[in-house]
Amino acid sequence: MDGAAGEIGHHLANMRLLLIWLINTAAIFALPHLLDSVQVDSFTTALFAALILGLVNTLIRPILLVLTLPVTFLTLGLFVFVTNGLMFWAVADMVQGFQVASFGSAIVAAFVYSVISWLLSALLL
Repeated sequence: MDGAAGEIGHHLANMRLLLIWLINTAAIFALPHLLDSVQVDSFTTALFAALILGLVNTLIRPILLVLTLPVTFLTLGLFVFVTNGLMFWAVADMVQGFQVASFGSAIVAAFVYSVISWLLSALLL
């Protein structure tokens, strides 16, 4: 019985991961409709950008947050917006068909992306 329950739990975890990826894709796909400074050429581009952004947030963001901790502390946490914008801008530079006009636009886009993703996750998960 434990084997079947474990397999179901594993399947549900995979489905949840897929749903989070689709939520993040929808958030990226919505950005050009809200911000003129962001361009996404297609849904496929948004899928790929969400995948790369997820990998960057999982692998690079924790290291970057630790390295910038003193500045983040001095700015009372506001430097995290700069860090998020930097990662968003980097992903836009890596993914063909996903453009952000400037670094300032990337900071705003990363914030709006986070809000959309949070709202959709709250509604669907």
